[in-house]
Amino acid sequence: MYGDPDTVRRILTELGDTWAVVGLSSNQRRAAYGVADVLQRYGKRIVPVHPKAETVHGEKGYASLAEIPFEVDVVDVFVRSDLAGEVADEAAAIGAKAVWFQLDVVDEAAYERTRAAGLEMVMDKCPAIEIPRLGPARR
Repeated sequence: MYGDPDTVRRILTELGDTWAVVGLSSNQRRAAYGVADVLQRYGKRIVPVHPKAETVHGEKGYASLAEIPFEVDVVDVFVRSDLAGEVADEAAAIGAKAVWFQLDVVDEAAYERTRAAGLEMVMDKCPAIEIPRLGPARR
């Protein structure tokens, strides 16, 4: 299992509230859009990261993690598994505390590299499913 319950809880409650959501665009039909909304309802600041750098849910978007001019706590990854490892490496390079690969996003080598770099990591899980288990939304 790639993200035991203690790691999931720690990422969701202790590591900080700024979440870069890689793959988030204004397309409301995409899973990233709904998950970002849930994260906001639970008090997280979301930062859209997408090549189009769109503003989503009232938050300014950036074309890459490296362009974000402030600290990011968690990088939530909504890209294909074959691209996810590069995103995890970028998360480590910007000093993120954790990486979260969404459902069906699996890269075991990236998991090992990310953990070896000292970051917390969850893989093949969804924070929108996990966070309600911890308590009610803030708004």
